Amino acid sequence: MLKSLTTVAVVLAVIAAGITILNQSVSSTHAHCQVPCGIFDENARIKALYEDATTIDKAMKLMNELAGKKDAQSQQQFVRWTIAKEEHASRIMSVTSEYFLAQKLKPVAKGAEGYDAYLDKLALHHEVMIAAMKTKQTTDAAAVTRLRNAIHGIKHVWSKSHKH
Repeated sequence: MLKSLTTVAVVLAVIAAGITILNQSVSSTHAHCQVPCGIFDENARIKALYEDATTIDKAMKLMNELAGKKDAQSQQQFVRWTIAKEEHASRIMSVTSEYFLAQKLKPVAKGAEGYDAYLDKLALHHEVMIAAMKTKQTTDAAAVTRLRNAIHGIKHVWSKSHKH
């Protein structure tokens, strides 16, 4: 009975933490420059995406080490690493959608020159978002490898040092 209650408590803590993260990310996510400030650097954003992926990777490794441990400290650390993994995956999705897709990737009309390249760039950014979402669903290191590969794909789109 105590084991079942402990498991339920951990699950409820993870759910509560997830809800808190979602509420915070909705109200406090800043992908920067929703006005033309002129100080933002795409290379810095890409570097931050890689750092987020590294944090996700570390969280997965530590979660796998803590899995199955029954002491309260291990369970608490497991929850904290779960929260960290979720936050960093959400940040990747937010920056990709709110900064790169909404502000940097300019639409090209169907049939116009550059339309196919535009679609390719959309697909690359979508891969990043899907890969980040998949890291929320697993603790398999292969998901982080796919995420890093996807980030590498958009790195080439933004490899020039633009200022806006």
